[in-house]
Amino acid sequence: MGVSLCFSNSTTHDHTLHSFSSYRSSPSLPKSLCFPFYPKPLFSLNLNLNLMSKSNCATVDDLTLTSSNSLLFDYHRFDDQLLRNIAYDSLVWASLHGLLVGDKSVQSSGTVPGVGLVHAPFALLPNPFPESHWSQACQLAPLFNELVDRVSLDGKFLQESLSRTKQVDEFTSRLLDIHSKMLEINKKEDIRLGLHRSDYMLDEQTKSLLQIELNTISSSFAGLSSLVSELHRSTLSHYGKSLGLDSGRVPANNSADQFVEALAKAWIEYNNPRAVIMFIVQAEERNMYDQHFLSVYLRERHHITTIRKTLAEVDEEGELLPDGTLAVGGQAIAVIYFRAGYTPADFPSESEWRARLLMEQSSAVKCPSISYHLVGTKKIQQELAKPNVLERFLENKDEIAKLRECFAGLWSLDDSDIARKAIERPELYVMKPQREGGGNNIYGDAVRETLQKLQKAGSQEDAAYILMQRIFPTTSAAILMRNGCWHKDHAISELGIYGAYLRNKDKVIMNNRSGYLMRTKISSSDEGGVAAGFAVLDSVYLT
Repeated sequence: MGVSLCFSNSTTHDHTLHSFSSYRSSPSLPKSLCFPFYPKPLFSLNLNLNLMSKSNCATVDDLTLTSSNSLLFDYHRFDDQLLRNIAYDSLVWASLHGLLVGDKSVQSSGTVPGVGLVHAPFALLPNPFPESHWSQACQLAPLFNELVDRVSLDGKFLQESLSRTKQVDEFTSRLLDIHSKMLEINKKEDIRLGLHRSDYMLDEQTKSLLQIELNTISSSFAGLSSLVSELHRSTLSHYGKSLGLDSGRVPANNSADQFVEALAKAWIEYNNPRAVIMFIVQAEERNMYDQHFLSVYLRERHHITTIRKTLAEVDEEGELLPDGTLAVGGQAIAVIYFRAGYTPADFPSESEWRARLLMEQSSAVKCPSISYHLVGTKKIQQELAKPNVLERFLENKDEIAKLRECFAGLWSLDDSDIARKAIERPELYVMKPQREGGGNNIYGDAVRETLQKLQKAGSQEDAAYILMQRIFPTTSAAILMRNGCWHKDHAISELGIYGAYLRNKDKVIMNNRSGYLMRTKISSSDEGGVAAGFAVLDSVYLT
């Protein structure tokens, strides 16, 4: 079991953006241990904070430690007094530096900036990660950037690969319809901008770095993830001697800077100094500060104006000028940066679909274009993992081998043999629908039940899913911060490497590895995703 320690006036309340769904109010988890907190500078962090004695505290299960550095990274061994000092300092740092999200208990926190702020969920201390696998993941980023661009240009491949999915998945079908219309009018995207994130886990059994998925739309947390790395470097610079950790082993994270540079360069390539960059956002967005970091940097560093619009607002205010320029509210749009539009929930009516088509028809630089968006679907990921498919898009054999090395097992459900194996051993597989964001995947006995249901129905519904090898990553001792409480538990982590790619016709202007996102979640939770409420933001400690 874990143990939770909180700064609180009385009992613990869930005033976070999202709660850990893995907790599920389980009776096996202890009640949070809350301590008196006095809101004045009334004490130094080095003084006794009136912690409960250890005899009154819940204990933490022993962790089976496997690596040579296991004792060093058994964060549960640290004295509660020390951890509380670090937690307090970390919460102050987060508040002062903007490591914030909207508080879901405040109604307007997702629409009005500065209202209902709470610190973003984060790990108190960085996650150990082998330097060799870190280097491998970083080297893959430019290769995946180039792969996305190459695949996006093959409209026939995208349409054929997703043809069965189109029959059973309405959302994918509507995206394909827009893509098909662009093919019919021979719409060319001379300027192509991609802000991607490739997510990986370390498989404990094979010691391999395996790709979970490749995100080509709304690759979020570039702003906040860079702050978490700064927070951990700050923490270790102050407490490193007590912890036995070196702040220099936490890699610098320039994700926000790189994303801003890519957006600014795309704006320059568009070559209309009066045009603006438009962020497409959800009507309510409690993760708005992650987005606002990019907007503020664009204005302060590059003097570029940004606007925020929902899809419905684009439909209402947008128009396509005779020369192909998109104007929204009378402002010419140079770059469209999608932070919404990746889920069916973002398209509640035909208004949103009209907006998506209007933007695609325009000359504005789309991040992503409809073709880049489709490359990020689970089905395309599975198709690219097939033998000889990468060779269709890439020539360099060494680069192809590096990409293939990180591919996990991926299969289509029309393979009756693999479906049978998954029914027999469902714990070894994950079923994934064509959806982005956490909370959509199918695990365990539900894999067997879903497969049997699909087989019994005898329909084409299986085309809406792919099967993926389930990865079993190393479990580590972590301390997770939510709503001012620190919680000791066993956790697993997922590393996301950002990539920024910009091309104008035949000229590659930018193809960079662009920082990283580490997410850590309780090991008992199947799903991931910070915004979906399953994980906390973390950073890497190189081992």
